[in-house]
Amino acid sequence: MAKVTIYTTTTCPFCKMEKDYLNSRNLQFDEILVDQNSEEAQKMIALSGQMGVPFTVIEKEDGQKVFILGFDRPKIEAALRISS
Repeated sequence: MAKVTIYTTTTCPFCKMEKDYLNSRNLQFDEILVDQNSEEAQKMIALSGQMGVPFTVIEKEDGQKVFILGFDRPKIEAALRISS
């Protein structure tokens, strides 16, 4: 199964929407709060080249990583091979 990591902030409404969506699909994910951890924020910036959240990293079973900026349900579903 793919590993999902979401970089979020405590005040981001789109982050909450994405987490609610993943929870509704019973999909496990790790959440990293970048507004509470500057080291992780720097890692996110290094991966994404910017500071926007949510920023999602999906690591597939074959090791390929998919990076998604914003709550983009179609991209998430495509990366995880699930249907809406």
